[in-house]
Amino acid sequence: MKSLLHIIKGITFSVFILGAISSCMARKEYERPKNVVDEKLYRTDNLPSDSTSIANISWKEIFTDPILQGHISKALENNLDIRIALESINSAEAYLKQSKAAYQPTLSIGPNYTFQTQSINTQFGQIIGERRYVNQFDITASLGWEADIWGKLRAQEKAQLATYLGTVAAHKAVKSSLVSSIASAYYQLLTFDAQKRIISETIAVREKNLETTKALKISGTVTEVAVQQSEALVFNAKSLLIDIDTQIQLLENTMSLLMGQPSQTIARSTLESQNIPIDLKLGYPTQLLANRPDVMRAEFNLMNAFELTNAAKAQFYPTLKLTGTGGVQSVDIDHLFSVNSLFANVVAGLAQPILNKRTIKTNYDVSLANQETAYLNFRKTVLTAGKEVSDAIRVFSVQDSFIELKEKELGAYKKSVDYSQELVNYGMANYLEVLNASVNSLNAELNISNARYSKMKAAVELYQALGGGWK
Repeated sequence: MKSLLHIIKGITFSVFILGAISSCMARKEYERPKNVVDEKLYRTDNLPSDSTSIANISWKEIFTDPILQGHISKALENNLDIRIALESINSAEAYLKQSKAAYQPTLSIGPNYTFQTQSINTQFGQIIGERRYVNQFDITASLGWEADIWGKLRAQEKAQLATYLGTVAAHKAVKSSLVSSIASAYYQLLTFDAQKRIISETIAVREKNLETTKALKISGTVTEVAVQQSEALVFNAKSLLIDIDTQIQLLENTMSLLMGQPSQTIARSTLESQNIPIDLKLGYPTQLLANRPDVMRAEFNLMNAFELTNAAKAQFYPTLKLTGTGGVQSVDIDHLFSVNSLFANVVAGLAQPILNKRTIKTNYDVSLANQETAYLNFRKTVLTAGKEVSDAIRVFSVQDSFIELKEKELGAYKKSVDYSQELVNYGMANYLEVLNASVNSLNAELNISNARYSKMKAAVELYQALGGGWK
């Protein structure tokens, strides 16, 4: 028995050393593809001069409105997509633990009972000449272990680790997107509130102008056409008010869903009280690899495909397995635990695949294709990130100039309304000029509020595009 144990120990130790040496020699280590991020990834004249990036700043320092901060905190706590992402992490972690356990041997043990009787009509039965009954009792333990000679198990563990890290990155991406969505929707609500005030004030002005027009008709200065057109402008503004109220409620419903609660009124402050950082630091494009969750996940997917290719390649080489069984066995249960009932069997086998219907070659070819696909997706994700940063930079940088021009346009339209109305009062102009100036004035004022929202939204999108929001 001691000799048998020494043999088992010797085989196990030798296989372990051989497996460790061979694993180091056969398995390739992942290396990030070169030049995956171009230094000119961002389309801007102001290229980054240092590594400072707003992506490294907490969202609480970017969005300083306490009411907005409360909404974001609630969403991060209750959002269903966040909770789904957390469950994906738990699932991937379980598979990762399983992959780590692949190095360990399998062991099973249990009692067995066998009843056997031979047929008398067989050759053996004819020799015996009579039917015999045999009862056999045993308690058997089975042990199995595969040596990771070519690094297959190591590659599978690394692949599962990449999958796990990918789910963690996906969770970060959901958080980043959620923070951005809540902030953008909040600013849109504030914009709608501002536009509602503009429209309400416009309705009051147009109703007053309608009364003036009716008086001018009585005096013979204008015709009924001018009255009807003035009244149409009032109806138009009131319809805009209904539309803006609907948009407000729909957006509140959306924000409620993001916060994991039934649709309800969303508390908010005013558009004028918002303070968005003006100096938006970009950092270097390579920082996207560490800051932007979807880029991180794309690279983890590439790591996973790379390691699965390692595992598929290892299938071409021999597999060394060590199996053993042992326990006690007896036809008489009274002697089952006797020393004479002990038995053991140890087998060390080396299997080299030769013909397997091309299964191994197919798996390897597929793994190479999947690896190339993962690389292309990684590259595409980086380029997409660069585009989103470039888009946000452009929109954010031009809004001040756009707003300035629109404010000048609005001032001109307001003067045009006043001058046209005065000329109409003296019968020196057509009332249609007043109507056109009034419509243009309202549109310009609404455009200004939309431009201010576009600037805030671009700042939010730039923050997210650079990888901010999840820290």
